[in-house]
Amino acid sequence: MITINPKDLAVPKLQAYLQSAVSPRPIAFVSSIDKAGNVNLSPFSFFNMFSMNPPILVFSPSRRVRDNSEKHTLENIREVDEVVINIVDYSMVQQTSLASCDFPKGVNEFIKSGLTPEVSQQVKPPRVKESPVAFECRVKQVISLGDQGGAGNLVLCEVLLMHIQERVVDENGIIDPYKIDAVARMGQNYYCRAQGDNIFVVPKPNEKVGIGYDRLPEQIRNSSVLTGNDLGMLANIESIPSATLPTDEEKSVIAKGTEAAHKLAQSHLRAGRVAEAWRVLLSL
Repeated sequence: MITINPKDLAVPKLQAYLQSAVSPRPIAFVSSIDKAGNVNLSPFSFFNMFSMNPPILVFSPSRRVRDNSEKHTLENIREVDEVVINIVDYSMVQQTSLASCDFPKGVNEFIKSGLTPEVSQQVKPPRVKESPVAFECRVKQVISLGDQGGAGNLVLCEVLLMHIQERVVDENGIIDPYKIDAVARMGQNYYCRAQGDNIFVVPKPNEKVGIGYDRLPEQIRNSSVLTGNDLGMLANIESIPSATLPTDEEKSVIAKGTEAAHKLAQSHLRAGRVAEAWRVLLSL
């Protein structure tokens, strides 16, 4: 185990550790405008949702480490307290990265990145037409976290309007994770894509109260085959089910011994078949 005191590291080294460990991070592709009407477009991966009522999104433009200067986005917000937070999907990730170049103040990153500005309805900065979802926001507060290079500035944004591309919603009008094809930032030059097998379902515990890890039968809890994730799935049920007869195919595997049976139960779990996994385990 490597143990690190942040005070012992230079900021770039600390940044590398933090950004690699706290990942993946969603990307706020922020459009802003200064009082002269100059538009800026820049991505920030220090970003998330922090409230639903009122709807609040927060992103953080950090002071530049190399010279302790402020980002143009932050300067613009101090002049015009409005932004659009655009969500980044895979089809625009390279253009988003291009917009992150440190262009001189006053340069329009919409033009540099080849992305299309679209007039917003309630705020002055334009939104990105290519983005699957865009939030028109009013900046409620900016909280400075320090005055040295690398210090963040929390920008609290209240969502005034949401714009959702119809192409990313399902038949119920809900955003489909497979269709939105979102990307996220990791450490160094790495990104990740929320698509295909990277998307999976975990039942919400608040829909029922699980029995808990501690109530699993000892022979299951101490399995040499079942992982912590496997046991977590088994423990996320309201009560241990009654034993039922296994299928003939399952009987043939169970007859080979505990390890074979636990591997079969694990295969059921990996396919989301929790009841079938319990059926096998309770047949031992």
